Amino acid sequence: MPLPKLPTRPAAILDLKGLEVSKTRADTGKELPVQDSEIIYATETQEPLEQIVAVRAGGAPFKQASLAKLTDTASAQDTTGAQTKKRRSPVLEAMKAGNAEAKAANAKAANTKPVNAKPASPTIATHATTSTGQHKRHQTGHSGIKKLFVLDTNVLLHDPSSLFRFEEHDVFLPMMTLEELDHQKKGMSEVARNARQVSRSLDTIVGDHRNLDEGLALDSVGHKDATGKLFFQTTAIASTLPPDLPMGKADNQILGVVRALQDMYKNREVVLVSKDINMRLKARALALAAEDYFNDQVLEDSDLLYSGVLQLPDNFWNKHGKDVESWQQGGTTFYKIHGPMCSQFMVNQFVYFEGSMPLYAQVREVSGKTAVLATLRDYTHGKNNVWGVIARNREQNFAMNLLMNPDCDFVSLLGQAGTGKTLMTLAAGLAQVLETKRYSEIIMTRVTVPVGEDIGFLPGTEEEKMGPWMGALEDNLEVLNMGDPDLAGTAASNGNDWGRTATMELIRSKIKIKSLNFMRGRTFLNKLLIIDEAQNLTPKQMKTLITRAGPGTKVICMGNIAQIDTPYLTEGSSGLTFVVDRFKGWPHAGHVTLQRGERSRLADYAGEVL
Repeated sequence: MPLPKLPTRPAAILDLKGLEVSKTRADTGKELPVQDSEIIYATETQEPLEQIVAVRAGGAPFKQASLAKLTDTASAQDTTGAQTKKRRSPVLEAMKAGNAEAKAANAKAANTKPVNAKPASPTIATHATTSTGQHKRHQTGHSGIKKLFVLDTNVLLHDPSSLFRFEEHDVFLPMMTLEELDHQKKGMSEVARNARQVSRSLDTIVGDHRNLDEGLALDSVGHKDATGKLFFQTTAIASTLPPDLPMGKADNQILGVVRALQDMYKNREVVLVSKDINMRLKARALALAAEDYFNDQVLEDSDLLYSGVLQLPDNFWNKHGKDVESWQQGGTTFYKIHGPMCSQFMVNQFVYFEGSMPLYAQVREVSGKTAVLATLRDYTHGKNNVWGVIARNREQNFAMNLLMNPDCDFVSLLGQAGTGKTLMTLAAGLAQVLETKRYSEIIMTRVTVPVGEDIGFLPGTEEEKMGPWMGALEDNLEVLNMGDPDLAGTAASNGNDWGRTATMELIRSKIKIKSLNFMRGRTFLNKLLIIDEAQNLTPKQMKTLITRAGPGTKVICMGNIAQIDTPYLTEGSSGLTFVVDRFKGWPHAGHVTLQRGERSRLADYAGEVL
């Protein structure tokens, strides 16, 4: 409402100490306290008092057209009518420099107030009166205002820790989100477990708090990165959505809450976070901000995923060929090279150079601009076949070196259909279980996500139930038991080789098929754990499986991130992508992305054109 009439003068700034007029409230007639740190700006022209803008110390200046008329000088006049003294306005100077400097200048001006002055309240926001007499509330620092994220139920069911992934911003949970969590909490599925975990987290955060309207600190339960607050819907919200959207549907009710919050907080960004694409589309159609949940994304672009293979440039030897040290140890040749490219290498990464001086090696050590490379065993030669299988291309040779390396505890293989992931892994596993006795048995598992409609319950024991899901295992065992036709007539296919003539029953006795549902709490000792179709696993499921490994156990993950069947999983959030990115550079882990299909010319061509 308008302030009482104050004297105006040509000066730009009036010191409150020079004013003998007290502010009064028009409706009550009561005298209002005036902060000594408060400065009232007037324009050079004799404008009405409605154009005067008050700025408190410590607050950001209010940007208004009339402020452009302010001068850079101030007139300080005491109550005795002494001569006016010109001085620079620290507030105006700071307004030119920016919002951050304004706070410092105002604070400096506040420090020069008389001893008996009362400190200005930092919680009071700046107000301005427009020409129409209506007040507008402007918060300090619009660029620094916290966002309010409204979470959909599927975000919490996808990542139970998503409540604590929004850093300094606030989180709002509609009542319908809590209702859907309650419906999903029953059962033994991963979704039900996540729903129960979210409920426990919410119960811990709420604790003994009675007033939920003020918000609950998210860092009160140990998550120090989450400095925002958690808000619940505590009152009914009237729908302002179009009548074509029925409010009986849960998604529409959440959209109604977002619309109401947007209308309630005009100067604050309210964002809906959902994994449901259609819900995000509806939100954008209603002019509501909506985003996907990206915190679980390891990479935004799958093309940036670590491949484990690096081709050396043509000028590699020109820059790195000087002062090369070489030695042999255990039948392996080592090279110690120096150069600028060495800092880009990863431990256990494969490098190759195809030219006048070809090189196929594996990085063993990296220290600044110095690296140690080790030559590889050539598994493309028939004499180095593994259970009758030879590598048919460069990447398969790299993968076979990882699979047969006893110092490599974790191996991940990516590649499209027909690149030989399962065949090479089974061949390496049978050779190390039945021939070298390095491992006691092979344990194979995979997630049971159907490509089409579910066929229902399966009869039999755990292994019999998993049988239909292990068709790839049966096919590859048949190939291994039959022998590679490319090796016909060689020593590897000789009937005197006991490994090649081992019966299928002996092979099957060393291969155990296990379900993911019964992995919790187990420990595998001296086992070869093979995780097939790992692209359908979530990062949490992948962690559960890998942590089952005990002493002497090797874990091999295989998959194709282009064939993900699990809902809400993408190439960037898959558990296979997660472990490839997290394990790169560890001395006891390796990764290879297979490029060329070797199943058949038909399968290879179909993978390219379809």
